Amino acid sequence: MTDTSSLKARYDFATALIRDAGDLAHGYFKNRDSLTIKSKGLQDMASEADLNTEILIRDRLAISFPQDAFLGEETGLSAFAPEQGIWVVDPIDGTQPFVSGMSSWCVSIAFVQNNVLRFGMVYAPERGELFAGGEDFPATLNGKPVSRHPGKTIKDGIVGVGYSPRVTPDEFLPIFERFLKNGGMFYRDGSGALTLCYVACGRLLGYIEPHINSWDCLGAIAVIRAAGLKTNDFLANDGLNKGNRVLAGNETVYAELEKIYDN
Repeated sequence: MTDTSSLKARYDFATALIRDAGDLAHGYFKNRDSLTIKSKGLQDMASEADLNTEILIRDRLAISFPQDAFLGEETGLSAFAPEQGIWVVDPIDGTQPFVSGMSSWCVSIAFVQNNVLRFGMVYAPERGELFAGGEDFPATLNGKPVSRHPGKTIKDGIVGVGYSPRVTPDEFLPIFERFLKNGGMFYRDGSGALTLCYVACGRLLGYIEPHINSWDCLGAIAVIRAAGLKTNDFLANDGLNKGNRVLAGNETVYAELEKIYDN
C-alpha cells in the first residue's frame, strides 16, 4: 500500500478533496452569522461548519479508500489497526478566527502509515492558498515550489509561536521569556497549521509550541519537511493520539529553538 503509485493516488485525491472541503467551509464562513457556535472547552469552539466539513472529507475518503482509517477533530478515531494507513483531518483549524470573521483559518489533511507522515496539505480558502507536500512530493504553494527563509538565527526574522490552555501559563511563560531574551520576535494568528505553512514557504523563520494536537499540525509538518526544513519527531510517544510539542525551522534555527525550549 505504501508504493509510490498508491500514495500518489491518495495525494491527488486529497488535493482535490481539500479544495471541495474548503469551498464548503468557505460557504459557511460567508454566512457565519447564522451558525450555531458551541464551546468544547476553554478557547475551544466548534460549529456545524466544522462538523459538516469533516463529514464530507471522512465520507469521501471512506468511499475511495475504505481500507484506510480516519482521525478527525470532530468525529474522532475510526477502528484502526497498526498496518492501516490513517487520514488525520482538521476541518477548520482556527475556528475562533473563523467565527470572528478573520481570514486565518484553514482545512488540514495528512496521511500517516506505519507511524510515518507520508504527505499533507493545508488549504486557506479566504486567502486562496493551498500548501502541499510530502515524502515523495515537493513542497508547493498553489502548485509552485516554495523557498525557505534565508535567516540563520531567530534574530533574522519572525517566529510563529503557538499556545493553548492545554499548557499552563507557568509552563509556557518561561519558554516564551527565554525566546524573547534571545532576541526572538513572534507571530500568531490563530491557526497552527497555517502558521506552520508560513515556515515552509519562507514567510517565517520557524515555529515553537509546547503542545498541539496531531490534526492541527501534521498536514503542515509534511509540507515543512518536504521543503527541506526540520521538525521534531511529532509522532513519537503516541503524538498521533496525545499530541506533542512542535519545533520547526532550518537546521540552525531549529537548534536554537530546541535549546530555548529545553533550557
